[in-house]
Amino acid sequence: MTIQYKNQGFALAGGTLTTVLTIATTAAAIVKSVSITNTSSGSVVATCKLRDSSAGADFTFFQKSMATKTTEQAANQVLNLEGGDGIKAQGTAQVEGVISYALIDRSQENG
Repeated sequence: MTIQYKNQGFALAGGTLTTVLTIATTAAAIVKSVSITNTSSGSVVATCKLRDSSAGADFTFFQKSMATKTTEQAANQVLNLEGGDGIKAQGTAQVEGVISYALIDRSQENG
């Protein structure tokens, strides 16, 4: 088992719910933070969802109207992601973000 500390950036033009992080089925992840910034010239509604692959469903953990050029912490507490889980994001206009997480690779485990 190995642990890698990673950052995943994303930039969205707006409108579509987009997968911005997916965890391999041979791994798990502990998400420390999800930072999202409104980079547009007006207000934007930003949404982040957890994709629970075992449930086959998305669950909203952040939704907020953000003023122009502001940044919010979308995940106020740690998120634990199992293999196949992910994070999706959406903005009604341009948004950018960074996800900081620890990736726990289990591909070399026995059994």
